[in-house]
Amino acid sequence: MAAASVSMPGAPGLSLGFDDYSLYSNLSDDDLMQLAIERSLSDAHTAGSTLELNITPMVQNRTNPPARPLNPALQPNPPMAPQLCSHNPPANVLNSELQPIIKAIYDGDAAAVREIVKQPGNSWLVASKHGWLPLHEAAYFGQTQCLRILLVAQPGMLNKRTLKDQTALILAVGRDHVDCVEALLERGADTEVMNQNRETALYKACERENAAIVATLLNHGATVNKQCIQGWTALHEAVSHHSVEICEMLVKAGAKLSATNIYGISPVFTAAQSGRVETLGFLLKNGADVNSQAADGATALYEAAKNSHEDVVELLISRGADANRPGKTGLLPLHIAAQRGTDGKSILTYDCLNYDKSFNIVSMLIPSTSKARVRRTGISPLHLAAERNRDETLEALIEAGFDVNAELSLERSKMFEDRRTTVLYFAVINNNIEAATMLLEAGANPNLDTFNPLLVAVRQGCIRTVTLLVDYGANVNAYIPTIPTSFPAAIMFCMKYLSMLKYLMDNGCDALSCFDCVYGNDQHPPIKTLRSERDDLRHRTGTSAPITCLQFCEMISTPAVCRWAGPIIDVLLDYVGHVKLCSRLLEHLDSYPDWQVIKEKAVPPRSLMQLCRVSIRQQLGVNRLKLIHTLPLPGRLVKYMNHEERTQDFALE
Repeated sequence: MAAASVSMPGAPGLSLGFDDYSLYSNLSDDDLMQLAIERSLSDAHTAGSTLELNITPMVQNRTNPPARPLNPALQPNPPMAPQLCSHNPPANVLNSELQPIIKAIYDGDAAAVREIVKQPGNSWLVASKHGWLPLHEAAYFGQTQCLRILLVAQPGMLNKRTLKDQTALILAVGRDHVDCVEALLERGADTEVMNQNRETALYKACERENAAIVATLLNHGATVNKQCIQGWTALHEAVSHHSVEICEMLVKAGAKLSATNIYGISPVFTAAQSGRVETLGFLLKNGADVNSQAADGATALYEAAKNSHEDVVELLISRGADANRPGKTGLLPLHIAAQRGTDGKSILTYDCLNYDKSFNIVSMLIPSTSKARVRRTGISPLHLAAERNRDETLEALIEAGFDVNAELSLERSKMFEDRRTTVLYFAVINNNIEAATMLLEAGANPNLDTFNPLLVAVRQGCIRTVTLLVDYGANVNAYIPTIPTSFPAAIMFCMKYLSMLKYLMDNGCDALSCFDCVYGNDQHPPIKTLRSERDDLRHRTGTSAPITCLQFCEMISTPAVCRWAGPIIDVLLDYVGHVKLCSRLLEHLDSYPDWQVIKEKAVPPRSLMQLCRVSIRQQLGVNRLKLIHTLPLPGRLVKYMNHEERTQDFALE
């Protein structure tokens, strides 16, 4: 038999192919057995000694390989090991159904493996349907002795891959089998081979947080800056698992601190996002860019504020992080922090702690944030704090001097159907009286929004908010541009709340406009008609005034309100002098016998007392009327001027 030139395992030289290499071509059975035994003993001695590493992990105790799997056929409950990989048979499959060499590897029977590999032919090298070879099985289950025997018998399968591109090295790393990893590397296993996700053995070791394997791979020349399919490097993975020890080894080996994944995320961003303050401190100490930005513009500071990582925010600010770099949406870190946390109504401890962190973050960011830069964003952090009911945050921002009358930019206002613009509007629509009070006391103007906040409060039926807004000068005669009416819009929203209607009238709401009907005694159009139909009716009746807005008599005739028509008209008549009821209002008052007294009340002439009261109130004005009780006037007169005569019998002397 012609002798073939063979390179010994682990020695440099020609790497033989898997299919054409045969150890039996130049060795007898006795020589093969002797060589295997000698090699096995030599390797066992080497594995038992401590390797001298160029990069030494802080943790000296390496991960021990798992105990040898027991024979599942001899146990009442089969072990879970065969179920850990999809290529393996179910746990209830008897060992007799397995390939003999696979059964021997499962059992950790190195002697049986030796006997099988010394047999003529290579029948034991048949791969499973998932592309797994016996070497893959030995690496996966941590059977180091079996693995060494297989490599002696067939070193050409050292870097062979499964159908998922997994080598024996990657499988051993993924299972934390340090001894198997060392045995494979000693024989020249390629550390640069990637699996289907383009993950190297070093990447998997960082994922497993195994410092001993990371050190071993680096000492065997593993490349540190390879990127997986998502663009992550080994350093990204080590940072995400908060392993400072591994990060130190990777940086020492040349890992790039500025490497980014496909989303532009750097290790610094990853550390800030996951709240890894120690890891972040290490990266910054070694020169990482504190202001690195992801593809969407978000900085590490932005992401830390978003996730309420208080200690990370503190560290970043102390290292000079720029608090005025906006994210993709244009918001600054302060904006994000202002809307984080709980709304104060939750009793969960976690939510309360999260809120405290967000409040502290806001306090840290305020001195570092430019108010001019905030204005350019088109939205104030006050808006976001009010929107989310962050009262403490709102108070802190007000005390820091942020403008309580800041308005949303046109682009941001268009995002809301009601075109809201002010911070006060957010507080009122949330029915947050505490926030509204803080804003008004700090100088918020209640009349800046297109849809007046007072109308929101009236519509919600919250008399406390209505009173608060009126006390601070809200316009009780506000209109809605998108819904033109001939009377103040507040009346439209409080027709079912007579006490609120009376309160608005007492504070200057225009009652006279409710009786100024363009139809008068003429025929009124049907309810809910189109504007074109109203125009036709106007031409037929000869009415010259254009009918472009909703009339009070039309509003009060809707099915939801008409049953309240009499009491509503009765309240309004107390605040006007001589008026003429239109035909539609007369129809309502004629519909109930009890409402005849209201109809008679409107018949001229009105009483002199009523006309005097209306005239005096007009002359004094609302603001001075609020102080009428301080004037030296009889108590009965004061009550009459305030329309309180119905609470007791009143007679003017």
